[in-house]
Amino acid sequence: MLSLSIVALVFASSPITTSISIAMAEDLQLQRYTDSKEGATVLFEEPNKGANNVGVVVNPVRLTKLEEFGSPQFVADKLVQAERRKSREDTLEFRPLSKTKINYVESSFTVESTKDAEVIAVSERSGKGGLRVYEFEYKVDSTRGGLKRIFSAAFVASKKLYILNIAHSDKPESPLDMNRRKILEQVLHSFDAAPST
Repeated sequence: MLSLSIVALVFASSPITTSISIAMAEDLQLQRYTDSKEGATVLFEEPNKGANNVGVVVNPVRLTKLEEFGSPQFVADKLVQAERRKSREDTLEFRPLSKTKINYVESSFTVESTKDAEVIAVSERSGKGGLRVYEFEYKVDSTRGGLKRIFSAAFVASKKLYILNIAHSDKPESPLDMNRRKILEQVLHSFDAAPST
């Protein structure tokens, strides 16, 4: 399962050497935990930078293995399509206050959230016990948080879909540095076993 010391390391890391960060991570307590985000089973957020987060979602499915849904590339394409659909159209209605006033006016407007989404990398690996794990890296440009780098891993075990999502700001003025990227990849690769029941 996901190593919480590695998760803590994500939030404690800096351009200082990784070994110092690892030692600091042993004593670090995460500042914020929430399970109230829609769809999230658990969500850890970086203090003062909620857009930088690590979350796990667990949902029951009819599948016994992820391959039944499709190839890693097929799943990545569906993932990006879903990100691109995060724009929505809303309708405003202005109704008359009384029957003597002008009839209501109906107006539509679009509230854009995702401006663009692009797959960077797709892979498949074996997890514990031969479990197939799909990994994805993609970037999202949204009106809510600007450019973000997303790392995801998914697998199916005991008819449950387990998804790890790691989101990190990746803006041109403050890009994701290599040390932090390596740590995020360690967290991603640690996600490979369902809890035993």
